[in-house]
Amino acid sequence: MITDLTLLEAASALQRGEFSSRELTQSCLERIASLEPRLHAFLHIAVKSALQQAEAADKKRTEARRSGEAVSPLLGIPLAVKDVISVADLPCTCGSRILEGYVPPFTATAVKRLQEAGMVVVGKTNTDEFAMGSSTENSAYGVTHNPWDLSRVPGGSSGGSAAAVAARNVPAALGTDTGGSVRQPASFCGVTGLKPTYGRVSRYGLIAYGSSLDCCGILARDAADAAAVLSVMQGSDPLDSTSQDVPAISVDINNEGSLRGVRIGIPKEYFIEGIQPEVEEKVRAAIAVLQSLGAEVVEVSLPHTEYALPVYYLIAPAEASANLARYDGIRFGPRVEGSHLWDVFLKTRGTKFGDEATRRIMLGTYALSAGYYDAYYGQAQKVRTLIKRDFDQVFERVDAVACPVAPTTAFPIGAHGDDPLAMYLEDVFTLPANLAGVPGLSFPVGFDTQDLPVGMQLMGKPFREDMLLLMAHAYQQVTDWHRQKPKI
Repeated sequence: MITDLTLLEAASALQRGEFSSRELTQSCLERIASLEPRLHAFLHIAVKSALQQAEAADKKRTEARRSGEAVSPLLGIPLAVKDVISVADLPCTCGSRILEGYVPPFTATAVKRLQEAGMVVVGKTNTDEFAMGSSTENSAYGVTHNPWDLSRVPGGSSGGSAAAVAARNVPAALGTDTGGSVRQPASFCGVTGLKPTYGRVSRYGLIAYGSSLDCCGILARDAADAAAVLSVMQGSDPLDSTSQDVPAISVDINNEGSLRGVRIGIPKEYFIEGIQPEVEEKVRAAIAVLQSLGAEVVEVSLPHTEYALPVYYLIAPAEASANLARYDGIRFGPRVEGSHLWDVFLKTRGTKFGDEATRRIMLGTYALSAGYYDAYYGQAQKVRTLIKRDFDQVFERVDAVACPVAPTTAFPIGAHGDDPLAMYLEDVFTLPANLAGVPGLSFPVGFDTQDLPVGMQLMGKPFREDMLLLMAHAYQQVTDWHRQKPKI
């Protein structure tokens, strides 16, 4: 099946003329259609426009062959996009009823750059409402199922994108990562997930949850594929004042796999009591593989890690409270009529937001209210600075830190339905990277006894995604966990 090919394998086959982009896209669309009743990874499938984009890619490739012009390796490759990232003329609901029917008139910069390189957008993937969640159970349009075990969650909030890549629906997908929402579902679904440094990729067109935390990220089969997508997405953007004008990175995927000279820190605070034993076992085994490839491993400390969870759940809801205030039934989405303006606001917001979005809006509004701002939000920002300082000090000694992505493998659907705090704890190892603004990468390193994927996380120096990708690529050259696929 050509849908089993990785992104770069498919790109090479397209270049050799083994099949066309239309044939590849059609195969992806057929696989999506066959699996969607069980998987529910997509909220919208753009069959007509995807085939038109594929045909345009084939035409461009034919013209390039005649002229001898080089084309992007991404030309004609199918891509799925998380439904919190705007694509012109495709619905963008953010997994919420309050944006039901909304179709943006513009395309996010990250997507636009990939489309200009020739990638084919096949659809929008399911997500927790406004990216608020760790399981994709908070989507107003139904939960996505993990392709490794349909009774379990795919992680969240980019669960639809992770499930689509794992199920071989598409070679790559875009997600967003505010507190681990690319890395955690990548771990649960056995794929590679990259959260770039804050500012590496434009946030223009990403519908905001937490503006100082949100990042556009990548879900792919392996590190080489993720590197190929990042190389096009990256770069400053005049439409996003938080994007950074830093040198572009390139990753040599043909390296020999040696990690000689690389120093990896093992933070003692990330191997804690309560972690699933198989997760720790597989992560430590993966660290040993990196060590065998020449990396030096040392123990390090990130002492303010214990405060990351409460700090995140003050800062992120506070920013969400401000960002989601615009959804009032007047400018976007559906409206619930009322007897007067405030009645419209109350009825629309009261009925169209889901429970988790409502919970976080209320928490954030409280943290920002008069008399509590300094005690909660202000203090959280101060501790955030300490968390960032921890990373700065550690990265004076090492090139990256290695740790688990999540305390457990994928849990059953509904397992944390009545316990929001237990759900929040699923992000305990991923939140610090967002608070510190550093890049993070998740990649598969084995399976537990229930044949569920285990992921390992690497976090690196700001704007050194290349180091993380090279380390994961070296690991993936000598292991095949990333090539395992679910029997769905």
